[in-house]
Amino acid sequence: MKKVKYFYNTNTLRYEKLVTPLRVKLLRVFSFLASVAVAGFLFMQISYRYFPSANEQMLKNENNRIKENYSILNAEIRRMNDELREIEKRDNQVYRSIFEASPIPDSARAKMMEKQAEDRLIAKLSEDELNTSILQQINTLRNRIYAQTTSFTAIEGMIKNKEALLAATPAIQPVSNKELTRLASGFGYRIDPVYKTTKFHAGLDFAAPQGTPIYATADGTVTLAGNTANGYGNHVVINHGYGYETLYGHMVRIKVRNGQRIRRGEVIGWVGSTGKSTGPHLHYEVHKNGRDLDPIYFFYNDLTPEQFDRMLKIAATGNQSFD
Repeated sequence: MKKVKYFYNTNTLRYEKLVTPLRVKLLRVFSFLASVAVAGFLFMQISYRYFPSANEQMLKNENNRIKENYSILNAEIRRMNDELREIEKRDNQVYRSIFEASPIPDSARAKMMEKQAEDRLIAKLSEDELNTSILQQINTLRNRIYAQTTSFTAIEGMIKNKEALLAATPAIQPVSNKELTRLASGFGYRIDPVYKTTKFHAGLDFAAPQGTPIYATADGTVTLAGNTANGYGNHVVINHGYGYETLYGHMVRIKVRNGQRIRRGEVIGWVGSTGKSTGPHLHYEVHKNGRDLDPIYFFYNDLTPEQFDRMLKIAATGNQSFD
């Protein structure tokens, strides 16, 4: 049975039945429902945060795994970037400097992506954005590696060309001269042995007994082997390529023929005194792109620094030439 409540009405001076207004009843019901809703919402938030469902827990673990994998991949990409940057630096500053080649401009390499803070990448990027970021970095690395591979291929060609250039560069004395006693006249203005006037001497004279072997000082092709009545007597001219050419004059006999391919150190003839000559000797010249060069600077293959210094002093003596 519902309990009835009464109250004393001071106006009527009697007890009257307590009746709750409908407005108050509705307010009480609304307050109760609101309290229940707030309590339910808080309960759900706490439950979702601290007591996730199996599916939510699986998704959360998967998300954490993706972030961890991204961190690992990003660290590996940074390491690869550092290594590739060092290779590019050595390529430009070392390898290409050796072969006197221009460095690859930065514009020819794929530009590096701007670095982003790790916490922002991991905390704010979605899975698709993470994948896109990784793919972009990998694509950048792929482009840089391709450019570097192309550069190394070019350097490989430079190495081969450098080997050919070194083989084609005059680098030994044309006659055996271990004691450094055969150099008789140097490059430059000397007294002509016939006309007794000062005249430019375009090569070196090596005094040696007739029949002494004469060696090619670099690889090349014989372009002239004979006597053309130009004062050199029996002489040989070898085209070495890369602008280099050598001349060997006054031979008693020539061993090679026009068009023959010659290797450095191969005997091409023997010392004599043919042509405009005052005694058995070899007149030796080095030309580069048609210009006369001092041959003494091309003996670095078979002379020590001390021997080279001694030969420089001998060659500088202003004596009379043999031709």
